[in-house]
Amino acid sequence: MTVELTIADLEYDLPQERIATQPVSPRSSAKLLVVHKNSFEDCCMTDFPDLLPENALLVANETAVLPARFTTVRKDSGGKVEGLFLEEHSQGWCVMLKSNGKLRSGIMLELSNGMDLTLLERNGANWICACSSSHSPQDILVEVGTTPIPPYILRARGEEHVPDAVDREHYQTLFAKHEQCESVAAPTAGLHFDESLLSKMSSLGIEQVYVTLHVGAGTFKGIETQEIKNHVMHHERWAVSQKTLNAIGQAKKDNRPIIAVGTTTVRTLESLPPLESWPIDGGLSGSTDLMIAPPYDFRLVDGMLTNFHLPKSTLLTLVAAKIGIEQLHAAYKKAIASEYRFYSYGDAMFILP
Repeated sequence: MTVELTIADLEYDLPQERIATQPVSPRSSAKLLVVHKNSFEDCCMTDFPDLLPENALLVANETAVLPARFTTVRKDSGGKVEGLFLEEHSQGWCVMLKSNGKLRSGIMLELSNGMDLTLLERNGANWICACSSSHSPQDILVEVGTTPIPPYILRARGEEHVPDAVDREHYQTLFAKHEQCESVAAPTAGLHFDESLLSKMSSLGIEQVYVTLHVGAGTFKGIETQEIKNHVMHHERWAVSQKTLNAIGQAKKDNRPIIAVGTTTVRTLESLPPLESWPIDGGLSGSTDLMIAPPYDFRLVDGMLTNFHLPKSTLLTLVAAKIGIEQLHAAYKKAIASEYRFYSYGDAMFILP
């Protein structure tokens, strides 16, 4: 009989000092907890290429992080309003806003470059805004926005000041493509790769392909329902090129292990339709609200590299689906005791096939 997960299964206590406020340097010097079937091994990201199974296919997410946070001034009162761009909408921008004063339709907000956002209507907890500029949100935010560092990192920093220019560099993977600059959070497992690590992987002949999943603000949303199965998952857009589909299809045919870099890559791959329905040209794209939680039968992903995630998060349920809730708790207990660094700028865990 399968026991359904509850919110209590996703709790754990983390000392504040274990939250990483900046990445290690170089990136590949991060610790790596290797999860074997019945044991754990302390390694380093520099060991990752040697730990990969023979003939493994590595799949990473090449989305790029948009400097999606911005500050505006209300034209009617002069009060500041903090915003987070979420996605484009047929009427303009879909944004999350935080204001000390009450917001209503018709209010105009001035960006730091003189452009205006006019509040049109509510979209759930968010707002639809019209922008006075014909430029794309991406072009505007590159100029006026700041890096969407997760709130828990900002809280952990306290009085520690990190220039946005530093975060813009640190909170972007080497896989990121400028033309794919639509994520409001980084696919953080990819942050552990630097040029030296990629060079080592290349010298070993490790095949790498890429998918795109644009990470949304919903990735920060914790599970609030008592039973995990009742949680409403957020939507995220994905795309997979024909080259990547061909490589994955061939790997499955040859019985080669597929290793996903990060939970976003896992969600993309597991959201693909059945392999036999894949096209022979043009690739695939879509939107997914797939929630991966025990029990789950992985169709494509054999192993995964991931970070250490927040309690009560859907990312934890995904990892639990791969290794079981008991081994998940054992791994996190081991990581805390061994002083691993947690969350977006933290260390990594490699789940072997």
